[in-house]
Amino acid sequence: MNRAIEFTRRNIRRTPFQALAASMVMFLTFLALQIFVIMAAGSQEALRYFESKPQVIAFFKEGTTNQDVSLIETALHQETRVTSTQFVSKEAALEIYRERNKNDPALLELVTANILPASLEISTQTPQDLQPIAEILKREPVISEVIVPQDVVQTLTSFTKVIRVTGGTIVGFLMVFATLVILMIIGFKIRLKRNEIEIMRLLGASPNFIRTPFILEGIFYGVTGAILTWAITYAGLWYFQPFLQGYIGEVKFLPVNPLFMMALLGGSLILACFVGGIGSFAAVRRYLKI
Repeated sequence: MNRAIEFTRRNIRRTPFQALAASMVMFLTFLALQIFVIMAAGSQEALRYFESKPQVIAFFKEGTTNQDVSLIETALHQETRVTSTQFVSKEAALEIYRERNKNDPALLELVTANILPASLEISTQTPQDLQPIAEILKREPVISEVIVPQDVVQTLTSFTKVIRVTGGTIVGFLMVFATLVILMIIGFKIRLKRNEIEIMRLLGASPNFIRTPFILEGIFYGVTGAILTWAITYAGLWYFQPFLQGYIGEVKFLPVNPLFMMALLGGSLILACFVGGIGSFAAVRRYLKI
């Protein structure tokens, strides 16, 4: 094996530009793959976050008593579709309003607790339970308005599906393209070394000894591209974390869990060995007649 590795290293050094081209193709392939995986994981985390938030908000009319609120909460707790309820008083609503608009003092000047309605926030088991619970609340005489932010969850669900389909298609195409590039480069090298291979055969080298360096070379290109992509992606996530966190808001996806990134690296390396190995093995089967 040591001699095979030495032959592999020598083959790469003799054709640096071909090695660079193969590594760059694998880099772009795994860059698309890792960005797709991170985006899919982030959108799934955002979907879980919004599904766990209070999804139905019922605003009470002026003069609603605590007894009225308690009766509605008791009735909702008997619904199996409801997971939790939270009452937001006028004072609590004012604190939330101030926190959200703390950077715009003009919006805080004339707002008091008296002009903000009390509300009840209700979480449900699934997004499909939102509308039935909203219909129940609309029949209550002490409730003035019911807001169902169902579009947010539905839009995010559709966005997640689009990411999976589009990303999967692009990554699949790039994987096939990278495999073909490895096949062509290794095949070209086999043709260049046909005299050297013939001499090795005459000296008694086994077929496996001749094949192994070419297969290891294809795996090397894949592993190099995967590791380089992972390092740049991880560094980019850390560098742009403040900007990205401001963009995704309260969704707690950043900083990315190191275990997730290590799993991403492990999966990328396995896939890199597979793609590089398949491409080089196909080249050996096609062009190396021994």
